[in-house]
Amino acid sequence: MSVKPSKLPPFDPSDPLGIDDLLDPEELAIRGTVRSWAADRVLPHIAEWYEKGELPGIRDLARELGALGALGMSLQVQYGLACLELEAADSGIRSLVSVQGSLAMYAIHRFGSEEQKQRWLPGMAAGEIIGCFGLTEPDHGSDPAGMRTYAERDGTDWILTGRKMWITNGSVAGVAVVWAQTGETAGGSGIRGFVVPTDTPGFSAPEIRHKWSLRASVTSELVLDGVRLPADAVLPEATGLRGPLSCLSHARYGIVWGAMGAARASFEAALDYARTREQFGRPIGGFQLTQAKLADMAVELHKGVLLAHHLGRRLDAGRLRPEQVSFGKLNNVREAIEICRTSRTVLGANGISLEYPVMRHATNLESVLTYEGTVEMHQLVLGKALTGLDAFR
Repeated sequence: MSVKPSKLPPFDPSDPLGIDDLLDPEELAIRGTVRSWAADRVLPHIAEWYEKGELPGIRDLARELGALGALGMSLQVQYGLACLELEAADSGIRSLVSVQGSLAMYAIHRFGSEEQKQRWLPGMAAGEIIGCFGLTEPDHGSDPAGMRTYAERDGTDWILTGRKMWITNGSVAGVAVVWAQTGETAGGSGIRGFVVPTDTPGFSAPEIRHKWSLRASVTSELVLDGVRLPADAVLPEATGLRGPLSCLSHARYGIVWGAMGAARASFEAALDYARTREQFGRPIGGFQLTQAKLADMAVELHKGVLLAHHLGRRLDAGRLRPEQVSFGKLNNVREAIEICRTSRTVLGANGISLEYPVMRHATNLESVLTYEGTVEMHQLVLGKALTGLDAFR
């Protein structure tokens, strides 16, 4: 008995694989809400913010994102969709949310005491309190075990001394999660996390200027000059590198989605331009070489979205391994940069103008490529997983 085939839906250039079929109504609604917010509050201003190298009104933006429910979301596919839409506006906006939710809030939620959670998390979820995460140092990025920031006991108190570098949200944060050596055990296993109110004497966060990437983002140095903290400032459930690295894995997951947002915005700009820009008497989208570029970009973009979706379902099910996050971060950021660069060639000289989003996304992704794990580190994570042999040391 033959079955009459149903009528095929029309081909949708914005969703050529029908990935939206994998999303439930609530997920689609959240995506639409965040996309509308970004279109209203970010896109009209982002080129100016980027050109000036500032993010004015960051506290208002944080409160609005809190009202949207974008800070500390519990369902990870929903969080990923929010990251995609935020980074389609700008990587700096997604970084604000990632550091707030996946690093600072996650560290307190996962490793903090009940008192720490009650004191900080409600205000952070509402965007009333901005958080930052101090792990990277001027001389130690990919090797956090070598950090020099030191926490020394003085009676029941701790005294923190050191510096952290390239800290998103640092100079506007009300609370910092800072990781430091304690000397309690050797080999990095004595690293502990501290919840540091940023008004504590000895704490300062000078802003880093003269960036050519993530310009619409607050980036700071953290200076800890004999910062005295009570015993209950320690994250009680985090000992050694397991704590900060698990936070990074959580944040990298958001990057897997976010990078595809930057790629999508650049691809859409190139596609629209190819349909309207005329050379030799016809739109450039009608030439074979331009269509080849568009086809290749569409393939990599939507493969990346499918990968992010798959990892999100695994995370919601409690089955996502750190190596799989490395897989996603390595692939999606690398492909997103290539999509931006190819989009720039479709736009020609217009591709370098801030009237289009392409160059802004490309330069932002140069930072995303190396923060929270360089290409080389994620390659080695996967290499170790594949071979069983550790090439780090």
